[in-house]
Amino acid sequence: MTGPTAPTIMTNRISLAFLGDVMLGRGVSRALREKEPEYFFGNVLPILRGSDAVLANLEAPITTSDERWKRTWKVFHFRADPDAIRILKCGNVRFVCLANNHMMDFGARGVHDTLDHLDQAGIARAGAGRNAAEATAPTILNLPGLKVGIMAATDNMPEFAAGPESAGTNHIRFGGRSPGLDWVERSVAELRAQGVGLVVLSLHWGPNMRLRPNRKFRAFARGAIERGVDVIHGHSAHVFHGIERYRRGVIIYDVGNFIDDYWKFPFRHTFWSFVFSLDVENGTPARMRLTPVHVHASPLGLATGKVKVAIKQRMKKLCAPFGTPVIDTGDGLEIPLEP
Repeated sequence: MTGPTAPTIMTNRISLAFLGDVMLGRGVSRALREKEPEYFFGNVLPILRGSDAVLANLEAPITTSDERWKRTWKVFHFRADPDAIRILKCGNVRFVCLANNHMMDFGARGVHDTLDHLDQAGIARAGAGRNAAEATAPTILNLPGLKVGIMAATDNMPEFAAGPESAGTNHIRFGGRSPGLDWVERSVAELRAQGVGLVVLSLHWGPNMRLRPNRKFRAFARGAIERGVDVIHGHSAHVFHGIERYRRGVIIYDVGNFIDDYWKFPFRHTFWSFVFSLDVENGTPARMRLTPVHVHASPLGLATGKVKVAIKQRMKKLCAPFGTPVIDTGDGLEIPLEP
């Protein structure tokens, strides 16, 4: 006789890939007239398609409008051709943050067009809208076995803030006592009531080229985790920052760049980044896998050789002040997240 069969333990696992800024205008839109969408991701594409969902910051409205923002002075006005939506779909991008300092570059029409193109493509979005209610509203990704709730906000360009009846972004201020934390708490409660198992907060915060998060940003990020957020997806600096484990959450302070045609700034490694892959088990962040990427190659590609080593060393250095354990792997780095 045989004994009773041991019960099968089912573990629900999903993988989310977090990317840096995706700016699909200017040279990227021009190149798309001759290149297929797959071109822009190079040999990084299999990693993105192997994820259950890719999340990114969309650093330009998708519009044909030629009416530039003129209410205040602004150096750069970005916009992407509508056809650029194919790049997002090709890369398995399932969500984009619209709360940033370029979403209103072509005014209300640019925002309206962007929302329409994303909705038609089935790509979730948060952080901007036709009015303040839509700009502040969270969204939900329904993934196999897990609902992921996502919110988005920015402290850039307060002039872009949405009004009760006007298009714009979800603009808040960051700090340990920021009223924005009340919005976070309300939004988390709303998402949990809808059965969300994992909450992501995507933030476009701070000035370009800063190398580390300041105290106000750290206080806000920790406050958001205390109010129920599981993952902070930070961006804006154009260079990656360190990662902090806090309570049961993970704070990616800045993911840097990903797809763009920006200049290579001296003394700032804007062309170094990662695919930040978060493994979630039974609704809880279990580990983060970091795959080094050389962004300003043509096309971008997986970092190799000395560049790969240098990117890994820099991330280790940036994680050290947070006490974050970083493990070397063949593909890059790994950060265990389970308590």
